[in-house]
Amino acid sequence: MLPETLGGLAVAAGLLGLCVGSFLNVVIYRLPKMMEQDWLAQCAELRGEAAPDQGEALSLAKPRSRCPSCGHQITALENIPLLSYLLILKGKCSGCGTRISPRYPVIELMTGLLSAYAAWHFGPTIQTIGALALLWALIALSAIDLDTQLLPDSITLPLLWLGLAFNLWSAFADLPTAVIGAMAGYLSLWSVFWLFKLATGKEGMGYGDFKLFAALGAWFGWQALVPIILMASVIGAIVGIAMKLTSGLREGGYVPFGPFLAGAGLTALVFGPQAVMQQFLGWLGL
Repeated sequence: MLPETLGGLAVAAGLLGLCVGSFLNVVIYRLPKMMEQDWLAQCAELRGEAAPDQGEALSLAKPRSRCPSCGHQITALENIPLLSYLLILKGKCSGCGTRISPRYPVIELMTGLLSAYAAWHFGPTIQTIGALALLWALIALSAIDLDTQLLPDSITLPLLWLGLAFNLWSAFADLPTAVIGAMAGYLSLWSVFWLFKLATGKEGMGYGDFKLFAALGAWFGWQALVPIILMASVIGAIVGIAMKLTSGLREGGYVPFGPFLAGAGLTALVFGPQAVMQQFLGWLGL
């Protein structure tokens, strides 16, 4: 493949990634609220009560995005990925001047850069399509888990099946390896969960973590599970200890594990699971 062709593909994927990153910001903000509305409606139905008034119905498409402080509706000109935040809005709402979180452009930039890299690395292949879908889902899951300690089934379960579907053509692993990876990913963390709960009476992680790890196994195969869980666990432990020592973690609180699993999955996508494992062994002097 000519470098010019790969470069053009990477630029196109990067621009697409910027737009998708803007949409992911909507998913990250709205999906947990949509889940909460649905739970409240289900609880009311089980109690035989009328559905609670939850105001305007919320979906990923409606209503239009608006400032949470003043209700100013975001115009098309104010919704251009990166450029609107930096050049037009300058980090503030045009209606009330309230500061806009820098996480919005960070998500857009991260999605754009990773999308461009995936296209450049895999080229015009089915792997690029799969890599884009995977990294977009992992970015959304990481941010949602950081905000709410939730890993929505509406993302993790389709992600698992999508991994198996791509591996029908051995895009990232052969199908038997992917199926075993999905089973082993779920059952391994499920076993750790119950052993920890029986020993301490506490829940050390959520069921969403099992499903996310199973999804990563479905994408990369069972051989990738050890390097992914090693990276996620070590980095998660370091961050948790640092937060505890600096009083950034309140008593009884915990650090969500999903972002570390997702980060390890992205690392495996970029560098390959075996390269991650070799790097870890190198750090340990083995």
